[in-house]
Amino acid sequence: MEIPVDNYQWHEFFPNVTHNIGIVIAIWAPIILVYFMDAQIWYAIFSTLFGGIRGAFSHLGEIRTLGMLRSRFEAVPEAFVKRLVPSNMEHKPNPTVELALEQNMVAKFSQVWNEFIYSMRTEDLISNRDRDLLLVPNSSNDVSVVQWPPFLLASKIPIALDMAKDFKGKDDVELFKKIKSDDYMRSAVIECYETLRDIIYALLEDESDRTILRNICFEVTQSLDQNIFLNHFRMSELPLLSEKLEKFLKLLLDDGENATDAQVINVLQDIMEIITQDIMVDGHKILESAHPGQKCQERAEVVRLHLLLTVKESAINVPQNLEARRRITFFANSLFMNMPSAPKVRNMLSFSCELRTAYFGNVLDEWTNFLERIKVTIKDPKDSKDGDHEKEKMEKEKVEKEKMEFIRHWVSYRGQTLARTVRGMLYYKKALELQCFLEFATDEDILHGYRNVDSLNQRYISNAQALSDLKFTYVVSCQVYGNQKKSDDQRDRSCYNNILNLMLTYPSLRVAYIDEREETIKGKSQKLYYSVLVKGGEKLDEEIYRIRLPGRPVDVGEGKPENQNHAIIFTRGEALQTIDMNQDNYFEEAFKMRNVLEEFLKPRRSQRKPTILGLREHIFTGRVRFHYGHPDIFDRIFHITRGGISKASKIINLSEDIFAGFNSTLRGGLITHHEYIQVGKGRDVGMNQISLFEAKVANGNGEQTLSRDVYRLGRRFDFYRMLSFYFTTVGFYFSSMVTVLTVYVFLYGRLYMVMSGLEREILDNPSVQQSKALEEALATQSVFQLGLLLVLPMVMEIGLEKGFRTALGDFIIMQLQLASVFFTFQLGTKAHYFGRTILHGGSKYRATGRGFVVFHAKFADNYRLYSRSHFVKGLELFILLIIYEVYGESYRSSNLYLFITFSMWFLVASWLFAPFVFNPSGFDWQKTVDDWTDWKRWMGNRGGIGISPDKSWESWWDEEQEHLKYTNIRGRVLEIILAFRFFVYQYGIVYHLDIAHRSKSLLVYGLSWLVMVTVLLVLKMVSMGRRRFGTDFQLMFRILKALLFLGFMSVMTVLFVVCGLSISDLFAAILAFTPTGWALVLHMALLAAMLADWASMQAILEVAKSLGIHKGARESIRVHNGADNLHAHSHFVLVPICIRVPNSPAL
Repeated sequence: MEIPVDNYQWHEFFPNVTHNIGIVIAIWAPIILVYFMDAQIWYAIFSTLFGGIRGAFSHLGEIRTLGMLRSRFEAVPEAFVKRLVPSNMEHKPNPTVELALEQNMVAKFSQVWNEFIYSMRTEDLISNRDRDLLLVPNSSNDVSVVQWPPFLLASKIPIALDMAKDFKGKDDVELFKKIKSDDYMRSAVIECYETLRDIIYALLEDESDRTILRNICFEVTQSLDQNIFLNHFRMSELPLLSEKLEKFLKLLLDDGENATDAQVINVLQDIMEIITQDIMVDGHKILESAHPGQKCQERAEVVRLHLLLTVKESAINVPQNLEARRRITFFANSLFMNMPSAPKVRNMLSFSCELRTAYFGNVLDEWTNFLERIKVTIKDPKDSKDGDHEKEKMEKEKVEKEKMEFIRHWVSYRGQTLARTVRGMLYYKKALELQCFLEFATDEDILHGYRNVDSLNQRYISNAQALSDLKFTYVVSCQVYGNQKKSDDQRDRSCYNNILNLMLTYPSLRVAYIDEREETIKGKSQKLYYSVLVKGGEKLDEEIYRIRLPGRPVDVGEGKPENQNHAIIFTRGEALQTIDMNQDNYFEEAFKMRNVLEEFLKPRRSQRKPTILGLREHIFTGRVRFHYGHPDIFDRIFHITRGGISKASKIINLSEDIFAGFNSTLRGGLITHHEYIQVGKGRDVGMNQISLFEAKVANGNGEQTLSRDVYRLGRRFDFYRMLSFYFTTVGFYFSSMVTVLTVYVFLYGRLYMVMSGLEREILDNPSVQQSKALEEALATQSVFQLGLLLVLPMVMEIGLEKGFRTALGDFIIMQLQLASVFFTFQLGTKAHYFGRTILHGGSKYRATGRGFVVFHAKFADNYRLYSRSHFVKGLELFILLIIYEVYGESYRSSNLYLFITFSMWFLVASWLFAPFVFNPSGFDWQKTVDDWTDWKRWMGNRGGIGISPDKSWESWWDEEQEHLKYTNIRGRVLEIILAFRFFVYQYGIVYHLDIAHRSKSLLVYGLSWLVMVTVLLVLKMVSMGRRRFGTDFQLMFRILKALLFLGFMSVMTVLFVVCGLSISDLFAAILAFTPTGWALVLHMALLAAMLADWASMQAILEVAKSLGIHKGARESIRVHNGADNLHAHSHFVLVPICIRVPNSPAL
């Protein structure tokens, strides 16, 4: 503050000021802003530690690999019964069927587990072999041990055979001790023996042959009881028996396709001979004949026995699909997490699912499993033996049509489509039906299996369906369904037919839509609007309810929340789950729904019960998990009596999801979050799609910041809840904006200090020459510090769920995939749209499409999307860094400069080049040439009424400036003040030009404006000459250009020779005048917006239009915008040549 400065390098307006307040602001302003960043960092650290401890105590990630699952699988059935089976279920066991406790638990567990596995097979996540290895067989009295899934028992039989073959002693106890040390091996050995005995016994139809088998079994049992098994049986011959058994089972599995009865007889005879002659020591009986009976009725037993004998690897990679592994391990792990006990189905809360939707689809994956499935499902037609070729052709066409329908469904289930969401949500109904079966069925019925219920007792089916219909309702809200139904457009008709097919496929599905009708009332034709609910009939939809509306809903509020609101009346029950169309559900998670609903009945803080249950989301389009309003479960009665679940006011309630939480909390509700159940969620996967989504959310968050809801919550929360609320909502976006503002404040402070000469004076002062403290104070904290520390919660989450080694590996892989570049770029998106909303208000919904990004985005598309938010700002920071480097390098000796500015250079590079790095074929030369041609054509097209922004630069410019027409005086004044920063470049640089000869006079700055105006007038003359003489007076126009060129060369020669102009001055002029041109563009745009509001100025605007001034304004802005983005192609920087005001709608 007290250091005297008397050697300013520009014209200083206040040279005699005793206190250097400007220096203090330049140095400490960015440091103060850093404290806002530090607050976000400390919250990230706190949430990481607290969340990690909470997750560990919640048993999150205790089972995260298949190895962990195998080690704890014995405890899974018990945990399943404890968590997911009502504790007071009363069965009437058959006295003849006395099950052990463990077998009883496994029997109940197996019904759900097997349906889970079958659902994954239907979804083609696993193959037939994986399915067979994962299934738990239905328990049977014929097997005395618990039958575990084969993937747990894989390789156990081959290992046991090797142990027995190599065992040298004669003590049974020692051998069986080794086998019994592994419970899975013991179960596998006993099960194989007893299953093989039953299969062979069923095949033998001659009573004498069965007697031989009974005698062999009696000898085995007696030898085991007397511990003389090794004395009566030779273990060395077991491998030979194993080979014959594999061949025998393979013949049975061929089911007559490649096997004959004679082959089965021969192999069976060989097996009996090996047992009686080679293995048994006292096998005095000779097998004379064996006659096969019926084929084994339980094919599953043969398949299972064949797997136990033949699978010699450890099955550690079963299943191979990563998504199937994730679902299996999460389901098993969730059974050990804290959750309410499951009530009976008749006692559970009833609930509805409401889906709001548009309609589209895309896909890719698991093709091999799909082909394997349809090969079994759809049999190719055989050639006609009677020569009826027409019938044969029709059969083939039918099969091909059926295959195509299967393929369409397979494709739809792998995109973010309505079909995928409907299938997922209707798993709730299937889960309820299975739960009803487990409650009402006897133990004997459960042993027989849920899939055999049709042949056992038909009342289970009817009772389960009726009860599930009472407890669950599914309504899809699709506003445009009625218009699609009436439309003649092929795409609309296709969408209508697809939705209709869904209703016909799923009878429980209901669709709500807005119906528009022209009706005559009192002799006048009026358009009336109805909310209609339909269901699938025999071939077409059938109307259930029709409610007249007071008007068109989307005229009142935002489309998405109104789409949800009009359908709420058709839902039923105490709870309501809101679902987006890009979501999915899983059968195993649907089974936990009644547990989650019990959370509504548990009193929490101050004896209040929850009103919204937040559920975990799994992002199936990527590894990052978000939580943004859906698929939360609402207390339906609480919310429909307090204004509904979606606020729908236009603009302010763009993010209607979070306002539901605000509304619930303000009205005394309580919101909880639960990690033991998950719902699938799709996110945008392309650069442009993600940017649109981030822009939408940032806009919505800006509106939240301005809303009364946030103000009221802030007034009502205690300090700690307010901090949590701040940092997880508006504070996150405010911190993102402050991060960018810190860079701006730092660089503009350095610009002021470098251009004025203050920084040199301070650093050269003897009192600070020996100290690095000042330069360290000049160094604000790196942006990397913010980015790396904010990633800690993600590392902790992945570490808990997958292991910290996996988390570290994922973090390294993300960096190699340029995740830092991506998130730095999105930082600019958040800051731009959040700041614009705060400054001017107004936000709009941005449709992202959520499709697969397999196409190249044109440069014109990237330009329209990122010009104002990234490219212009990136070039501004680029110029600031260049100036800081060039004009401060001569006296800077500290290495801190590189550390300070490296993160800023990284920020600039990310903002300018990320759209091209993440664009498919972004560096393909031919596509670059095509993009250049397309961009030039777009820049040259004239706008006008009805011309969309993607067709003309002028239309795009009008759309970009639209927010200035609706902002208030405060927003316009702040915009003008912010635009004045661009004039600092010219003021500072002109005093450092060689032609200025170190003069500090204000005349130097005035002459720079004279030069700029002169150049603009000359170029304006060229522009006018081209319009007036370019067609009819070509010679005169060429003479004019030649005279102007000669005059320009003469002036430049004089400036170089006489005035001392240098080459460096020309480059410095570009750095000085480019920001000035952009400042004039912004001020003219603001002026045009203000003039458009003044009807009295229309005459002046018409005069300007008649003189062609408005055309010149647009041309200059067009050139300047082009200059801001040529870095993508030739990296040229152009100087704005004239300033013209863009047309407003009033013009």
